[in-house]
Order: sequence, then structure tokens, then C-alpha cells
Amino acid sequence: MTEPGDHPFVAAVKPLVDAMGGELVPPGEARGDDVVLGWEGQELIAVRLPHLADSLDHILADLERRHGMPLAELDRRTKQSVVRILEERGAFSVRHGVETVATALGVSRFTVYNYLNRANGTKNDQ
Repeated sequence: MTEPGDHPFVAAVKPLVDAMGGELVPPGEARGDDVVLGWEGQELIAVRLPHLADSLDHILADLERRHGMPLAELDRRTKQSVVRILEERGAFSVRHGVETVATALGVSRFTVYNYLNRANGTKNDQ
């Protein structure tokens, strides 16, 4: 019999768990807030979800990887696009989210709020 970590279902969900910043753990080590995933009646793996603050750091790191450079080095238009993406993903509902994003982008909190207002103004015009 194959180990649970070798199961095709586990291999299929791993990229999603990695993208969320989660962690795969054996079902027997699952804690109360972990999500245990099963297949055909067998518990295969548990997913330990990250704390919201850790999720924001993970999202920012992912955006840096996608752009191939530190977010602070992006041009203004691309930074505005990053702020829109972060808003859609709920980054600003996290405590100190604006400050964290501003630091990552190398701009002030005021600038992040301006980007958010610009994005919301564009939505309202459509």
C-alpha cells in the first residue's frame, strides 16, 4: 500500500495548499482547526491553514515571484495593479495590512490608500 503522502489525491491538492501558504500534516497529527481531507472513506491528509497575517506575507512573496523582482522595484502602474489584486484577496482586512503592503511596495500608507481609492473609483465608473 502506498503512503498517504504518495497518494495521487494528495499530489493533486498540494499545489493549492502551497499557494495558500498551508501545510500538509498526517491526519493523526491534525489539530482542531486543521482540515482533514479524505478519499473513498479514508482520511489521507490534513491541511493546516496559515494565520491571516502569515497569509498576507505568503501572498506578497508569491507576487514578488510572479513579477520576478521585489515589489518595491515595480513601476507605479504595476504597484497599483498589485494593490487591486491584494484588495480582491482580502489583504486589507488583516490588521496592519495597509502598513505591511506599503512596506513591501516601498511606498507610504497614504499612497496605498490612494491606489485603493483609484481602484474603487474605476469600479464605480464601470
